[in-house]
Amino acid sequence: MRLKINGEKEPAFNLKRFSIIILLTFLVISSFPFTSSSSSFAQPAKREIQSLPPGLDNLISRVMKTFNVPGLSVAIVKDGQVLLSKGYGVRRLGESSPVDSRTLFGIASNSKFFTATALAMLVEEGKISWDAPVIDYLPSFQLWDPYVTREITVRDLLCHRCGLGLGAGDLLWWPPSDRSRKEILKQLRYIKPASSFRSTYAYNNLMFLVAGEVIEAVSGLSWEDFIEKRILEPLGMKDTSPRISDLEKKDNVAATHAEVEGTVRLVKPFLVDNINPAGGIISSADDMARWVLCHLNEGKINGGGRLFSEKTARELGQMLVARPVSPAPPELAPLKASFSGYGHGIGIRDYRGWKILQHTGGLPGYVSQVTMLPDLELGVVVLTNQEATEAFSAITYSILDFYLKAPTFDWVAGFQQFKERRLKEIKEAEKKAEAARDATSKPSLPLEKYAGLYNDDWYGEIEITWTGEKLRLRFTRTPSLVGDMIHWQYNTFIVRWDDRELRADAYITFNLNHEGAIEEARMKPVSPATDFSFDFQDLLLKPKKKTQ
Repeated sequence: MRLKINGEKEPAFNLKRFSIIILLTFLVISSFPFTSSSSSFAQPAKREIQSLPPGLDNLISRVMKTFNVPGLSVAIVKDGQVLLSKGYGVRRLGESSPVDSRTLFGIASNSKFFTATALAMLVEEGKISWDAPVIDYLPSFQLWDPYVTREITVRDLLCHRCGLGLGAGDLLWWPPSDRSRKEILKQLRYIKPASSFRSTYAYNNLMFLVAGEVIEAVSGLSWEDFIEKRILEPLGMKDTSPRISDLEKKDNVAATHAEVEGTVRLVKPFLVDNINPAGGIISSADDMARWVLCHLNEGKINGGGRLFSEKTARELGQMLVARPVSPAPPELAPLKASFSGYGHGIGIRDYRGWKILQHTGGLPGYVSQVTMLPDLELGVVVLTNQEATEAFSAITYSILDFYLKAPTFDWVAGFQQFKERRLKEIKEAEKKAEAARDATSKPSLPLEKYAGLYNDDWYGEIEITWTGEKLRLRFTRTPSLVGDMIHWQYNTFIVRWDDRELRADAYITFNLNHEGAIEEARMKPVSPATDFSFDFQDLLLKPKKKTQ
């Protein structure tokens, strides 16, 4: 599952881009096509009416065609005004129902900033402290290292510096598992850290589940109810739900699409609520415009009142942990950054000399991006129904460049060229692995001897069975992780998952002891393009009983 920000699977620049910056024309907001819900936005008085980038619709059409996106929606807010909240394309490939400004998409990891904001509100109320240990609120909370268990604070939960590796533990919930939220968190104590506490940035979803539990323990409301009653209702986000499972209950919903084995097609949506505090919110362009307006207005609610204070707004915008700054690829030179980091549930970096707050989100069939430039009171939201990060990046940076009066840059062409180069590199890596394979080698044991139950301390049981013709591997708590084991070389097999939508085939290598019996097995993804939430490499599989 792709719950990530810019830079998790690729360097930060890889998930952003866009196309031509065009000339300025002056259009009043009422002249632009809004849905009826868009017209409900109250506009502040005595504001200069802002313009939209000329040719924006044509640009978005070009993006959708270039990157095979059936439908998307875009919101732009500037100086307290909603300049645009609009849908493009269709909700489902092959059908005609259009995307509009109220069409719902999964926003995935863009949910993390909601969780951070909820905690900030509780800090304001004096119910928690940012720098208090988590165990003050969750006494049963436990990590592998007792020192980290004692010292990790509420703030640490939100900025990916707990010491766990990239995506560590994600196989507890992704692909959809049968574990409850509390069951997932209980397993945290068995996941070994990859680095020392607070020394390294490594994106992790599970700490946001812990944050959700803190909210419940302190407020007396479930995370979902708190988000609904304390954030969505005051902001008038009437279409938004904090429960990903509500996708099945709504009518105006974008279907989920992805490129699978070379073809863009429908894929199964993620509908399990166990990960909601890290990535379970569903929303629309209209509602996300309200959310961004509130943050750009430092907590003021458009129409009156406050969600949080100016002090809290400043705190939420602080960088807490630095990330390495990678050189921009030649195709995307304007993405050169001077700094990059992460704050309270949101990424922070510079773009063309301006500080931006930005996050991306990815679920099966949905990718999205939210970008805010506080100093310009500018926000851009792009929600899509196809896993093409190039699309939201191109749209976002084209819009930003217009308001920054930046030099013209063809982001569509740049990201297309970058994508083509990356795909070529991935294919070359796969060919290199194939060339290094000793296809004449044989496994050390008869195939049936690899069958049996294996256990990993944090995941649990994995079962390998011998059908009489082939080996089959099954993750016992993850229904879709089932597939054939195909011999690769020596004691290494490739697990080819039955569900080809996963795009995550994995190596499994067996190590034998001095007696020739299986001592352990390790796994890792076959392709460098595999999503990081398939953290197979973190598993250490030990036979539970003698293999047969």
